[in-house]
Amino acid sequence: MADHTSNFVPLNVAVLTVSDTRKSCNDTSGNFLSLSVKEAGHHVNEHLIVRDDIYDIRAAVSRWIADDSISAIIITGGTGFSERDSTPEAIKPLFDKEVEGFGEIFRLVSYQEIGTSTIQSRCVAGIANRTIIFALPGSTGACKTGWRTLIKEQLDAEHGPCNFVPHIADTNKCVSRG
Repeated sequence: MADHTSNFVPLNVAVLTVSDTRKSCNDTSGNFLSLSVKEAGHHVNEHLIVRDDIYDIRAAVSRWIADDSISAIIITGGTGFSERDSTPEAIKPLFDKEVEGFGEIFRLVSYQEIGTSTIQSRCVAGIANRTIIFALPGSTGACKTGWRTLIKEQLDAEHGPCNFVPHIADTNKCVSRG
């Protein structure tokens, strides 16, 4: 577990894998995100796999948004252009506020790794009921990029000049350090 000063706020995080083919044994992207969340000092409340269906995605995310103990949701998969890819359509109507810069910066960073193919990433982020929601592409490489360059710092209360913790964390949502 990461060594943090007293200003660190451990958050409760839910991880959702959107896939018609993944199971827990081969969910490399979701497993990477769950492990990374824990290594950063946060708690994974639930790691779930749902099929790429607007209503299945929306049901899982809505349940977590309504759960006062969840501060962040990280989704992997369903952000491309195939007929079944529907994560943005499922979650954007749930946002109280969209974080436009998330997709923009993700594609900028990703461009350095995969070139113009990054324009096919429809990753999005937003806040709903004091819960931050990040939706990443399904590839493990994209999840590593998103976690390491954007999400990890934005879930860290010590990151400056700003982060999302003041907008999402309250005493009901934070895990104990004990």
